Amino acid sequence: MKNKSVLKRVFGYLKPYSFLTVLSFIFSAGAAVLLLYIPVLAGKMIDLAIGFQNVDLEGLARLAVISVVIAVVASVLQWLTNVINNRIVYFIIRDIRKDAYQKISTLPLSVLDVKDNGDIISRVISDVDTFADGLLLGFSQFFQGIVTIAVTLVFMFTLNWIIALVVVFVTPLSVFTAKFIASRTYSKFKEQSQTKGELTALVNECFENQKLVKAYDQGDELTKKFDEINERLEKSAVSATFFSSLTNPTTRFINSVVYLSVAVSGALICITNPATMTVGVLSSLLAYSNRYTKPFNEISDTITEMQNAFACAERVFELLDEKSEEQIGERISEVDGHIKVENLYFSYVQDKPLLQNVNIDAVKGKHVAIVGPTGCGKTTLINLLMKFYSPDEGDVYIDGKNYKDLNSLSIRQNYGMVLQETWLKSGATVKENVAFGVPDSTDEAVIQALKESGAWGFVSRMEKGIDTVITEDAALSQGQKQLLCIARVILKMPPILILDEATSSIDTNTEMKIQRSFAVLTKGKTSFTVAHRLSTIQDADIILVMKDGNVIEQGTHEELLKLNGFYAELLRSLNV
Repeated sequence: MKNKSVLKRVFGYLKPYSFLTVLSFIFSAGAAVLLLYIPVLAGKMIDLAIGFQNVDLEGLARLAVISVVIAVVASVLQWLTNVINNRIVYFIIRDIRKDAYQKISTLPLSVLDVKDNGDIISRVISDVDTFADGLLLGFSQFFQGIVTIAVTLVFMFTLNWIIALVVVFVTPLSVFTAKFIASRTYSKFKEQSQTKGELTALVNECFENQKLVKAYDQGDELTKKFDEINERLEKSAVSATFFSSLTNPTTRFINSVVYLSVAVSGALICITNPATMTVGVLSSLLAYSNRYTKPFNEISDTITEMQNAFACAERVFELLDEKSEEQIGERISEVDGHIKVENLYFSYVQDKPLLQNVNIDAVKGKHVAIVGPTGCGKTTLINLLMKFYSPDEGDVYIDGKNYKDLNSLSIRQNYGMVLQETWLKSGATVKENVAFGVPDSTDEAVIQALKESGAWGFVSRMEKGIDTVITEDAALSQGQKQLLCIARVILKMPPILILDEATSSIDTNTEMKIQRSFAVLTKGKTSFTVAHRLSTIQDADIILVMKDGNVIEQGTHEELLKLNGFYAELLRSLNV
């Protein structure tokens, strides 16, 4: 993605705020015109003050008052311009962050699984902040600088067109110099931004898994990795800063040449032809040469900073351009829960098959258990049932309707899911967490779900009960968090349930209570249970035994024991 493409995207976000943009431009132009008229008045004041006992004090006083009034009005316009520019920039950043968050929520798991969480966070937070700084600089200096240059030229040509031409021909050298340097800093800033995202991902991963890091004594090893990435970040940052820092001194040298050219040529004209140029006019022209060159310095600095901003914006827009999960097809509701899988094949990597020729027929109300060694494809099969992924070959049906013809979200709305990894919304109350899928639930319904899950015992002892706010520092055990997640699915009462190691973090006594609750909950509903504790699924209507991506055995507990195959071997090895 090139700068032009990024700029085009930014203008797209700028469009809703066209009125504010025009207003900012008008105020900026007004301030520039007023401020640039002051050197004309200053030149006239110099001419009025020249001459022994011939000073026009009345004229000087009048021009001084006019200058002060103009300066005050121009300052007010500049303040209004800055206020408007800040609003525009932060409106745009708000919209970009909103779109980025919405994009993340619509991305398929196949995209999110291959991206580091820290890198995504870096794009949405750090990169957007850097882009905002560059964008604000662009509004406050770039456009105002262009207005200043244009208005200054008008005044200079009005005073003396020859000297104005000298300035016009020499000054653009600074622009070409800035562009030459900036073109070489873009790649450096992009590398810096990417490395920063890599570092954020590592820090995020380490802090999220600090217990494991300490338990396995990997602190030194991860510190070495951190140092390696940090070193690369330091080198890319220094390199980018070095090239960008060349811009300002180079352009200032060229601007000094411009000032010297105006001073020398103006002085010669004053000496040789004083009728065409007074000392006051020369003073005005010298002031204008400084005013004319100053925006070029600011623009050159802005161009350099914008390279960093564009590099960060490119990473943000890359995220926004990721293909969202398509929500097309028929929307379904109130299904019976008949799930059928026919000749299903799936692999994450093309040359490494995982699920092969899987067939399942789970009619309404059946309890299907899925067992097998780690890595055999149990969770992958669940992901396919939820349509988080699509099969490479084969079909999945719900009540006789092919998943390929159905809207993904409407399929998932008929599922209730409890995972091994618990997730509770930090900063929300117990009620809000339990009612996550049914936000309009009454307190009574939430309490009933908590009772059925076995969580009401500890929730009732909380200071504010279901209105207690859950934070990261809340003293909740892993088992208690899991009970709240189970209460969440009990409250939703979906026609199909998926329990992926749902009781793995719960003690045996609590697990027995939950199993009884599940027996009531799953009555008349289709349910899929992924379990390592084979004792929890012995009452299942169908047990699917998976190995190496294949369903190698299926039947009831008794039928599988009679086969004396892999399932029986698992039971013996676990001493269940």
